[in-house]
Amino acid sequence: MVGREEITVLRWWLLAAAALAAGPAAANEGSGYNWGWYVVNPFQDKGWSNLKFLAEGAGATLLVSVCAIALSVVLGATVALAGLSRRKTLNRLSRGYVELFRAIPLLVLLLWVFYGLPVIIGLQLGVFATGVLSLALSDSAFEAEVFRAGIQSVPKGQIEAAKSLGLSWAQQMRLVVLPQAIKVILPALGNQFVYVVKMSSLISVIGLQELTRRANELNVSEYRPLEIYTLLVLEYLILILIVSYLVRRLERRLATGN
Repeated sequence: MVGREEITVLRWWLLAAAALAAGPAAANEGSGYNWGWYVVNPFQDKGWSNLKFLAEGAGATLLVSVCAIALSVVLGATVALAGLSRRKTLNRLSRGYVELFRAIPLLVLLLWVFYGLPVIIGLQLGVFATGVLSLALSDSAFEAEVFRAGIQSVPKGQIEAAKSLGLSWAQQMRLVVLPQAIKVILPALGNQFVYVVKMSSLISVIGLQELTRRANELNVSEYRPLEIYTLLVLEYLILILIVSYLVRRLERRLATGN
């Protein structure tokens, strides 16, 4: 279940949707739009079939988002550690990586990976792999800055104490620095996961059968854009509320040490 704030927001959205579904005549008077909520009415065979078709896209959305965030965290942490290195070459490479992928719009990067890699290096990725790689590369630039700030927030005395114990640099990071830094960066990582879930909708342009692609295909057959995209908004809202709740719950558990 979700938290009280998420329930309140979700309740308002459901009430608004119910009002539109229950009172299409009133809406018609003001806008002249002929509402057709029957396309997603769960009490009709066609509406139920359409709802199932849309809901099945949630699995692809979550899967591509989870894979992308996992890869971006690894890339981001690696780039951040390189940026904190005393070697100028690693520092410059880290800064260049961050500036490059922060500057490229995700949609442009997505299209370049999908159409460019087969020409440049002869590598043709599927739509799922393209989506994961593009999302991860784009998000890792922001993750790198999150990790860098989190690592730098750890008191220097902790690092000096680790050195005095004879720990290697890798052991210092793994045993002392990162466990403390993760408590600082977790809220930002949660925000980045929300960002990835939302940006995954762009993968629909290359054919991944996620939520947005399913909604687009359903709109082509039913041509009820307002009703279908309103439901799409609700689907993303529910996903984001669940993700936000889980992140905050994890924050509280780390804060209490349970």
